[in-house]
Amino acid sequence: MTAALCASSAVLPGPVAVAAPDVPSYAFADDVRTAAAATGTSGTVRLEPGATYRSSLEGKKKAYYRLELDGTSNAYVAVTAVPRADAELSVGEGISVSVEDSDSATCSRDSVIVGASKSPQPITAWGAREFLPGKGLCQEAGTYYVVVERTGTGAASSEDSDDDRTDLAVAEPWELELAAVSEPSLQKAAATSVPEAWDSATPTPPVAEPVTVRGGSGFAKATVVEQGVWSDEIVPGQTLFYKVPVDWGRQMSATVDLGSADKNSGYVVDALDMTLYNPVRAEVTNASVGYGGSQKSAALPPVPPVRYVNRYAPTDPTSSLRFAGSYYLVVHLAAQVDERFGDGPYGLTLRVGLRGSTQDGPGYAQRSVPRGFFDVGAPDPEPSAGGGGTGGDTASGGGASDGDPAMRAVAVGGIGTGSLLLTVLGVWTLTARRRAAAQIRANAQNPTA
Repeated sequence: MTAALCASSAVLPGPVAVAAPDVPSYAFADDVRTAAAATGTSGTVRLEPGATYRSSLEGKKKAYYRLELDGTSNAYVAVTAVPRADAELSVGEGISVSVEDSDSATCSRDSVIVGASKSPQPITAWGAREFLPGKGLCQEAGTYYVVVERTGTGAASSEDSDDDRTDLAVAEPWELELAAVSEPSLQKAAATSVPEAWDSATPTPPVAEPVTVRGGSGFAKATVVEQGVWSDEIVPGQTLFYKVPVDWGRQMSATVDLGSADKNSGYVVDALDMTLYNPVRAEVTNASVGYGGSQKSAALPPVPPVRYVNRYAPTDPTSSLRFAGSYYLVVHLAAQVDERFGDGPYGLTLRVGLRGSTQDGPGYAQRSVPRGFFDVGAPDPEPSAGGGGTGGDTASGGGASDGDPAMRAVAVGGIGTGSLLLTVLGVWTLTARRRAAAQIRANAQNPTA
């Protein structure tokens, strides 16, 4: 997929009909809230930082949502659009996301398109209200609006008949997932000059026996992976989500390998796509490769280490590498692969690398919302061999009490009970000894008793 900040998507050639593969649907967060889209700024639903919302985008209509922001925190909203699996899409179809203040000034704008594969898949754009030096707009506390709209017409080429043309006015609605995050200001002012030197050499992908995992079906269900080699399977039209904890100062790399097919019958452009997103789901970079039936590999271009100061860089990917936290690897296999090479599943190997030394964080003045969002902290549970689908369902290598809150409570309760028992035994023993000593003294003083 392709994204562009502060740019609109061009209208490109028409749609291609794609057979609807039997693939898992997008998995929304378990605690997702419903947010009806308003068609204007009146009657908008308020998006609260730390919450995830489910909504829909109707044809040509803009969708409006509201933010109530203070005058010190950065705010970010990610919007993931989910076309139907059998949707007929054009290269230029996508979404645009902007944040505006109450006086219609634009704070940010981001857009994303489906891309050359035209394969139905979740696509994500983001909006922000940021405090940056020299930025005069959107710096006050108050009401702000998130505006989401479809881009591209979906119109077929001029060679097609009128009956085959589609238009956004009659297009099927796209489901939306919206996630809002608040980033606090710093305790002390930080440097704003971005270091120019960093290790830009192409890293060597890890080589090891792959560990079997099952990728998640959405951001909220992403499977946790760390540095190493991971084995999975994917079917045409499917999108898999993985998340990698990346601390301050660390430099991430990733390569994805697609296995060979049983037959060779043509070629699919941009068949395999891997996109890296930062913790607020803003695109960092991506890699894609065509497929002709033989094994193929796609590697992300080298990216700089994660640093707070990166936000002052003029362009991505550096600007997006501004937070520590969970970075997402999203892998999609185009639906057209089914038509050319069969319904699979196809073997997938994910190679994740991390280099560089961990550095101290920037020193936030308050907690983020949700809490700990930009901290790596204790490692997330490792995926179980054989896979459980989500990071939260997998076992931790540090024992049950390390990963399960209930088990931690049992462990703490057990420790408390044991301590109490030892105390009671100690008091009982001391009392028994004193009674025995008193009895001995009494016998010595009255031997005929």
